[in-house]
Amino acid sequence: MTATLELPKSPSAIDDRPDFHADQSISEELSFLGGFQALSDPIRLQVLELLRTKELCVGELCDALGGIAQSKLSFHLKVLKQAGLIVGRQEGRWVYYRLNVAQFVVLEEYLATYRRFAQVWPNREAG
Repeated sequence: MTATLELPKSPSAIDDRPDFHADQSISEELSFLGGFQALSDPIRLQVLELLRTKELCVGELCDALGGIAQSKLSFHLKVLKQAGLIVGRQEGRWVYYRLNVAQFVVLEEYLATYRRFAQVWPNREAG
């Protein structure tokens, strides 16, 4: 007999969430997972690393990334923004970007739900 494990649908049980509505699809509930795809690119990881300590505008990010083309950087910023990992703040004609720490917490909480599986599955020896 094999045990069936039900994978978590979100960082917390969906039914217990006050913002959950029965008519929402699972894909809507898992929309935060786009953050993991956004983290899969080395340039986007470099951007996040640069934004770790302070907010920066596009020009500053371009310079810090070794003169990357602004159009290429804008694409990566768009992906990060759509994933909710960064937010922009308009100041005059400049947009300053910073990390959206709350979204990183959501991703971290989701990953933490998998820790319980480490206690369920026995270690297998290579063989």
